[in-house]
Amino acid sequence: MPDTALPSPAPSPVPAPVRPLAKGTLGRRLVVRVAVLVAVVAMGLSTVVALAAYNIQISQVDTRLGLALDRETRRVGGGVGGGPSGPSPGGQVIGTITATQTAATISGAILVDRSGNNTGVGFETLSTDALGQLAALNLATDTKTTIQLSGYGLYRVAAATDGTNRVIVGIPMGEVASAMTTLLLYEALLAGVVIAGAVFVARSVVVNSLAPLNRLAATATAVSNLPLETGEVEGIVRVPHSDTDPVSEVGRVGLAFNHMLDNVEGALAARHASEVKLRQFVADASHELRNPLAAIRGYAELTRRERSQLSATMAHALTRIESESDRMSTLVEDLLLLARLDSGPALDLAPTDLTEVVLNATSDARVAGPDHHWSLSLPDEPVYAMGDRYRLHQVLANLLANARTHTPPGTDVRTAVRVENGRAVLTVTDNGPGIPAGLQAQVFERFTRADTSRVRKQGGSSTGLGLAIVVAVVTAHHGTASVQSEPGRTVFTISIPSAPAPARG
Repeated sequence: MPDTALPSPAPSPVPAPVRPLAKGTLGRRLVVRVAVLVAVVAMGLSTVVALAAYNIQISQVDTRLGLALDRETRRVGGGVGGGPSGPSPGGQVIGTITATQTAATISGAILVDRSGNNTGVGFETLSTDALGQLAALNLATDTKTTIQLSGYGLYRVAAATDGTNRVIVGIPMGEVASAMTTLLLYEALLAGVVIAGAVFVARSVVVNSLAPLNRLAATATAVSNLPLETGEVEGIVRVPHSDTDPVSEVGRVGLAFNHMLDNVEGALAARHASEVKLRQFVADASHELRNPLAAIRGYAELTRRERSQLSATMAHALTRIESESDRMSTLVEDLLLLARLDSGPALDLAPTDLTEVVLNATSDARVAGPDHHWSLSLPDEPVYAMGDRYRLHQVLANLLANARTHTPPGTDVRTAVRVENGRAVLTVTDNGPGIPAGLQAQVFERFTRADTSRVRKQGGSSTGLGLAIVVAVVTAHHGTASVQSEPGRTVFTISIPSAPAPARG
């Protein structure tokens, strides 16, 4: 069902200031992106450094491995030392594995001096599992590889042949692994420090860089909460001069925003001045028209004494003059009232019993429209509102007159009052033909009329100001007016702040 309502004059609540790095803010997104970028760069650099260090150490191990392999090949081929029964001349690399392979069988293998001396006492034969791993290796000449030797740890191994025997030499990678572990730990610690420092620096830079933008947003928020619909332009703030430097992007936005506010202020000032002049003109014209209209009405009423002596045409003309002067007087009074309301109504606010207002207004409507069916829906207890009794009676009288004028005889018109969510609510409901859909959006505007031919046929009259007066009075009471209409049901609703019942005695 269509619903047309008058916007509440109360300003929108001012949103709470947003923290610079609150969730969803541009500042937070920038800091997170900078942190992610620094983390990726730090991880990339750490990876490159770790790989370079690993390759350097592997190169050094391979050089040692090549020397050991060459020495062991000469020893086995020359028969010096006789294989695994003793150390080779010149000493061994501590922990070096030496194995001699004939055909597919390891004839002997020793772990050289794992205890740290070269006297032969520290030599031991490899385990069966380790011998099996060495026998399974398929190493080409000059090929070096890293294996996890069962029971002995990580080794870098290579093989060579003297034409008859195949010599396999291995060098432990424990020192390399330990050095790489230490390097990775230091790199992780350094990367963490760098990322934390980047976040701290980025946070400071972003907060300081976005401070002008936040001040611009605060200015825009302050302006958006000004009651500009009244046309009054006092108190429009501007972006500070320090934030309007055209060199920076934010400065250009601030400068453009101030220029926009200047244009808005100028337009509002011109509009307000025009409205003030129009209100003054309407008030002055309405006031000046009251006296000549009173004179016309008086002379028209004076002719009633001699209308029996006039022709029918002349008598009808005088009757119409009297009727139209009454209508014009009503129009002038409504215009004068609207002008006064626009310029700031002087309301006599006090706790007002709306139940009594409804009873009196409905009683008057029954007298004015006996061909309609008038009914009431009242609560058990009186409903009070902080308002002007006379003006609220006028609001309800206008709504009832609107229902009487724009509905056919026999229409049911029901008036109700209730309290809802701390507000006093008045409703006027009828089962008439309803308001045309194209007219509902403008029903509260001035000089909006329904089908005038229908109004005149019913013998009523309409100035088009009744509902405009309703809205003006309700707005002055910090309330709202709305309408819901469809064929067979029209509801006008008035909502104003309620008030406690006055103390008795």
